[in-house]
Amino acid sequence: MTSPDLPPAIIVAGPTTSGKSALALALALRVGGTVINADSMQVYRELRVITARPTPDEEAMVPHALYGVRPAAEAGTVAWWRCAALAAMEEARAAGRVPILCGGTGLYFLSLTEGLAEVPPVPEAARAEARRLLEAEGPASLHARLAALDPETAASLRPTDSQRLARAYEVVTGTGRGLRAWQREGGAVPAPWRFAAVVLDPPRPALRSAIARRWKAMLEAGAMEEVAALGAQGLDPALPAMRAHGVPELLAVQAGRMTLEAASTRAILNTGQYTKRQATWFRHHALAPPALTHSIHARCEGLEQFSECELAKIIAFVDRRVDGGSPGA
Repeated sequence: MTSPDLPPAIIVAGPTTSGKSALALALALRVGGTVINADSMQVYRELRVITARPTPDEEAMVPHALYGVRPAAEAGTVAWWRCAALAAMEEARAAGRVPILCGGTGLYFLSLTEGLAEVPPVPEAARAEARRLLEAEGPASLHARLAALDPETAASLRPTDSQRLARAYEVVTGTGRGLRAWQREGGAVPAPWRFAAVVLDPPRPALRSAIARRWKAMLEAGAMEEVAALGAQGLDPALPAMRAHGVPELLAVQAGRMTLEAASTRAILNTGQYTKRQATWFRHHALAPPALTHSIHARCEGLEQFSECELAKIIAFVDRRVDGGSPGA
């Protein structure tokens, strides 16, 4: 059973362009919430347009936290985000507000709901290599590589679980020990909150259409200029911010290596492939131990597409969880 003594927090998760931000804002207005960013790219200060961060008008409607708080020159980590998120959640609670964690980075959510093992810092070179292999060869190949280095951890992961595979690979190559070995020693502890998770799961055609519309809107809103300013900093191309969806493609346009049409096609395709991996991940992972979390999956294109019945179901679910009701309440 869920403990009513734990303070409530809401998770709004799902793939890119699924309508998370709009739903989080609507729920925050209803329950008196603070929206806390759980997207690994929206933390970067320089990437407002290309990552579709909430607009200044939206941020003025309810408190928002952890959006644009980190310079692109400094790579964010799961451990950093977890610490910052827990602090933001406590600030929200102290202000009498409900934390609403919104994003599509599965490992961020798991760091809260399952805890985070005490793993030594991983060198950036190992992290970059794991991401490079994932993008170049795919998760199945990375799983095979991991199995050769850390069979114990590999046996616990699905060959399609790209985010966890990359994390496990960077840990074993960067520290010399497998992630499972560190976890046994570290004693991961879930965050002391009562989570309610709303996972958006739009149909693939709806996502593809939304990605194309968003790309066009970002270009019209100044994505090219934003990426040019980022490129002018001369940052390491391996930094996470430099690999955000759309950034490499627009940098290639500015360097004369690609037409805008070709860059748009590639960016939309790459984003679509990423959303497919995100959706698969969320379908196969509970976001917390059953004793701490209940979840609901909503198969909707976005908030503007929710049927009245579907949105009512989400609101009723969240209301029960915030009030400390039982799963069947």
